[in-house]
Amino acid sequence: MAAGLFEGQYVWHPAADDRELASVCVEVRAGRYLSAYELLVETREDAGLRAHRSLVLASEAADSDLAERWLAEEPTPEAALVWARVAVLRALRAADARDERGRALERIALNACERATVMAPYDPTPWVARLSLARLHEIREPAPQGLLTAPPGPWQLFSHILRLDPFHREGHHRFLAYFFVRHGGSVNAAWDVAAFLGQRAPAVSPLRLLPLVALVESYDPSRLLADRVWEQPQWRSTALAIYQNWLPAVSGYRFTPVLDLAYLAHALVMGQREFEARAVLMAMGPYASRMPWSVFGDPEEQLSRARRACGLPVPGAA
Repeated sequence: MAAGLFEGQYVWHPAADDRELASVCVEVRAGRYLSAYELLVETREDAGLRAHRSLVLASEAADSDLAERWLAEEPTPEAALVWARVAVLRALRAADARDERGRALERIALNACERATVMAPYDPTPWVARLSLARLHEIREPAPQGLLTAPPGPWQLFSHILRLDPFHREGHHRFLAYFFVRHGGSVNAAWDVAAFLGQRAPAVSPLRLLPLVALVESYDPSRLLADRVWEQPQWRSTALAIYQNWLPAVSGYRFTPVLDLAYLAHALVMGQREFEARAVLMAMGPYASRMPWSVFGDPEEQLSRARRACGLPVPGAA
């Protein structure tokens, strides 16, 4: 992984420094899918990369008929996966917009996920796509032992994903999102699940960031001293442990894990650990994600504010 030098402008595209993915996104926007097939075939043995690339490609294809045409003309596991991703995105957009077509789109998405799982039974990605839909319903499956609040949820589906890939990054994030307040959950349940999942992950895993994700989700600017929460010993120690154990491993990554780095940099800046945050921001290079910054205001302004606090350059600075 080489993020590259900061050249004065942020790069917001989710492909970041995965240049192959960025190039294929251009092809997808032009209505061509052959390069997308070739890109995804390479990921059959890398579940994390397959999940990331398929999601980015689906976001590019969701407003066109490319996924449908691809599946009709070349019914491969990659075509079925992208179609499942696209169908899920459309269903979630409709549900969030309270579109009357939401239920119909959800049925289409569930069928698409089922087809993708049949065509690639050992690929966790279609199951993760299906897990994304869980937040549309209240699922009351009992939690395993070890959680203080024992929050019910889609534990069986999540367990199946874990059997395919015990530390699937997106699978963990999708499952945690089910318990967010904005999806009908609670702050305590989200914290409990995040701590439970984070603690079972290796110290060098980005899943250790899950409690910091839950902390951002619980942010309430109306609460007294809301911005000082990250200065509390438990959150500082959490961020510093991730900095010490996970950040050194990032140099060996194939591509820059921008979103994970952003959550860590944010927590360190909010915890007034600018020295450590500077190293994290430098590892990000010019690449930027809207989360977690958008929770606190305009994401570019918030990211620039964090960089200034760490003595790093920002776009437009004299």
